Amino acid sequence: MISFPKDVSKAYERSKSHIRNTPLEYSPYLSSIIEGNVYLKLDNIQKTGSFKFRGAISKMTSLSDEEKENGVVTASTGNHGAACSLAMSILGINGKIVVPVNVHKNKVDNINSLGGEVEYFGEDCIDAEEHAQKVSKTTGATYISPYNDSSIICGQGTLGYEVFNQLKNINSVFISVGGGGLISGVGGYLKSMSKNINMYGVSPQNSCVMYESIKAGKQLDLPSKDTLSDGTAGGVENGSITFKLCQDIIDKFIVVSEKQIAEGIRIGIQKHHQLIEGAAGAAIAGFLKIKDNLIGQNVVIVMCGGNISSEVLKSIL
Repeated sequence: MISFPKDVSKAYERSKSHIRNTPLEYSPYLSSIIEGNVYLKLDNIQKTGSFKFRGAISKMTSLSDEEKENGVVTASTGNHGAACSLAMSILGINGKIVVPVNVHKNKVDNINSLGGEVEYFGEDCIDAEEHAQKVSKTTGATYISPYNDSSIICGQGTLGYEVFNQLKNINSVFISVGGGGLISGVGGYLKSMSKNINMYGVSPQNSCVMYESIKAGKQLDLPSKDTLSDGTAGGVENGSITFKLCQDIIDKFIVVSEKQIAEGIRIGIQKHHQLIEGAAGAAIAGFLKIKDNLIGQNVVIVMCGGNISSEVLKSIL
């Protein structure tokens, strides 16, 4: 059980020497649309290019000396794997990142360049994740979940801690949602500081498992299609603590199309000169979809990551 805001404040204290306190940048373009004040929280320039580093370093700095000695293991082909790789390297913790055999070479190169050890297993991410959990049980290494862990969630909540200290009188916050770790941590912290803040969760139409699960009132196992918002794609781990947190924290869910996500990415690049990935573009798209309900407000849109491939970028621009 997470105690907001105390546990997020603790995560910030143990993580602050490692994470970047990222800027909250005013957006003249988006502000003009609602005749209010819109700010972008630029975690696309966080270490490893994603908010995921906050969770990884929070989890690993929370480990006991014995746990650190036994090492860690995780599974990821993307931002979480890169974040864990760098956190392990900084803290001198041994471990491995399990990836499926068909993973793109550039993603493995990225993990390796940050100091991580890669192990190939299985045909997809679920196979890799199950294998990583088995490795944890047989070796005693700590399994690092991408979102189903209170220390990870509180690490992501450090983004909310920063936002609250950067801007007073926040009305609405837009965050893209996959497994729900980011919005659980940020929303849990911000709502504990001011219950009047509205938390908007945004997911792509092609992969909106948390949205459908909350709508159904229970966790669902649903297929996902390809999406530009690959950072939020895929299912939600059965029994994840983020499900109940998202039920409590998210005031409104917004589902966006691939076309709307692409437009969000273009706005981030062309209007703000910020390289952002699909999940960040989705958050901008969610804001644009309900802009008429936000007139005169102080709004924060979280730019959760900047890891977009040159091929995807070329196709959008």
